[in-house]
Amino acid sequence: MINKIGILTSGGDSPGMNAAIRSIVRTAVNNNIKVVGFLEGYLGLCKNNTIELNKKNVSNLINKGGTFLGSTRYLKFHNKNKQKLAIHNMKKKGIKALIVIGGNGTYLGANSLKKMKFPCICIPGTIDNDVVGTDYSIGYYTALETVVQSIDKIRDTSSSHKRISIVEIMGRNCGDLTLYSAIAGGCELIVIPEIKYKKQKLLKKIKRIIKKEKKHIVIAITEHICNTKKLAKYIENKTNRETRTTVLGHVQRGGSPVSYDRILASRMGFYSINNLLKKNIFGVCIGIKKNKIIHHNIKYMLKKRKKKFKKKLFYMSKKLY
Repeated sequence: MINKIGILTSGGDSPGMNAAIRSIVRTAVNNNIKVVGFLEGYLGLCKNNTIELNKKNVSNLINKGGTFLGSTRYLKFHNKNKQKLAIHNMKKKGIKALIVIGGNGTYLGANSLKKMKFPCICIPGTIDNDVVGTDYSIGYYTALETVVQSIDKIRDTSSSHKRISIVEIMGRNCGDLTLYSAIAGGCELIVIPEIKYKKQKLLKKIKRIIKKEKKHIVIAITEHICNTKKLAKYIENKTNRETRTTVLGHVQRGGSPVSYDRILASRMGFYSINNLLKKNIFGVCIGIKKNKIIHHNIKYMLKKRKKKFKKKLFYMSKKLY
């Protein structure tokens, strides 16, 4: 019988993680399950750095960005001795299962514990939306709103100066945030990791747009594809148009979660406890598909790794400009 669980947030923070923690704690407490929070992710799990969680200390979290439990990217957790230490710490406290909130790296850590027969449940929390097995991850829609607001502001100043603007957007190896932001922000050009990038081809498109006497051009590009500052210089030299780069950076991670992320986090947190109580299902990652909360085996999800590319949406975006 599950009477005590642990919870942690790991990897990059995302708006809505606090809402998920709140949902898990309140649902657990209402079902007579005690909850222990591990501070600073897997590092806190190994250091046994904990806080008792209850309805009172999660009462004002739903509208707060980030994660009040703290988060780290603790690469040493790949070491089996660290994993054994983590399990030892949890068993010593009487913890019967662990719920983790984060992205792919967080899932890998949970899968390692699952292999050692410790029950884990994963909830997707990342602005990149690169987790397989879910249409959306917690924090994605808030980040999308932040990026679109930034693009709107950049467009105003770009238009005033007849400028080309390159906006670098987070996403790692997934172009979802860039693609959705570009469509919502009316960007003229989109560069994402799913489509092969060639700067000469991009330059041709830019020149075509300039010929149409358009006042400005906004290019949305996913991080790590190229050096955007060098790309800006290249475009400026070839077009004689002032070209600026804006790297949005960690501003995309912050801020109060939008309504959708608060609801999604609440639904996933509630579902995770129900899994423990009714179905006794462990070693799974939770997701949302066609507005229905579901779960998959962690091992299967980690094998797939790469999220399906939204081709139709990308080709639709090309027809809009």
